[in-house]
Order: sequence, then structure tokens, then C-alpha cells
Amino acid sequence: MAADGFTTCLWFDNQAEDAAAFYVSVFKNSRLGRVERYNEAGYGEPGAVMTVEFEANGQKFVGLNGGPQFTFSEAVSFQIHCEDQAEVDHYWAVLSEGGGETGPCGWLKDRFGVSWQVVPSRLYELIGDPDPEKAARATKAMLEMSKLDIAELEKAYAGE
Repeated sequence: MAADGFTTCLWFDNQAEDAAAFYVSVFKNSRLGRVERYNEAGYGEPGAVMTVEFEANGQKFVGLNGGPQFTFSEAVSFQIHCEDQAEVDHYWAVLSEGGGETGPCGWLKDRFGVSWQVVPSRLYELIGDPDPEKAARATKAMLEMSKLDIAELEKAYAGE
């Protein structure tokens, strides 16, 4: 295996270039890479974007315009570990705008159909507490939320 690890391939109908530009704008430590176009021998229309390489938060991706045969589902999602409520609020707002769809427990789909979990790092401490009552209260609170609220999770954890 090559020393530079894995690249996640995201299959789009024809939005790979738009999606790559969007993700690069959302995350720090991101950049666009090489764009390959279909040629006369390819599956798509010659000159149309076939693939676009990009990094989002240092993770390598390639967007593939492969057609409408495959779509995204919640079976695969990307977790964003947030340090504070401001980060949760930021990623929640940006990723759900423009046709995104919010869900329960910190999950959402962006306008391209990609699933994200916007999770405060503090959540793992609360729901993983060795005191089963505290952990259960925090878990119950999480299950009742859409966007996760650290202050409310901590109140539930404390029994308030």
C-alpha cells in the first residue's frame, strides 16, 4: 500500500466540482486538487468533469461524476469533532444550508446528500461516564435533540 493512506471517493451524478469547492470552503486545511475530464473514450460527455481531487480538513477525497445510479445514504457519514458550541453551531449552519436536511442526534445531510455527524467532543465524556445514571441522562438528552447543545447535555448529565 502507498504510504499516503486512503482516499475517500464520493460518487456524484454531476456535482463533484461544486461539492469539492463547497467542502474546501467549509473546512480549514483544505484545498482543491487535480481535475480530470472525460475524453472521447470515456463514459461521460467529452470535456465534462470526471473527477476532482480535494482535501477537506487534511483528509483526501476524490469526487467522481459517475451518474445517477448510486446515491448517498446514512450508512456512511463523516463525524466532525467540535471543540465548543460555536464550532457545532458553525458546521451545523453551513452544512445544512442551501437544501441540506437536519436530523436527530447531531446528524444532517448537506445539499449534496452526504451525511455528517456534528458532535461536540464533550459528548463522549458525558455519555461515557462511569456513573450509569449520569451517562443515561446525557444520552437521553442527546436522543431528544437535533443539533447538539453542550450546555443542555451538561445540565441533563448533572440531573438539572
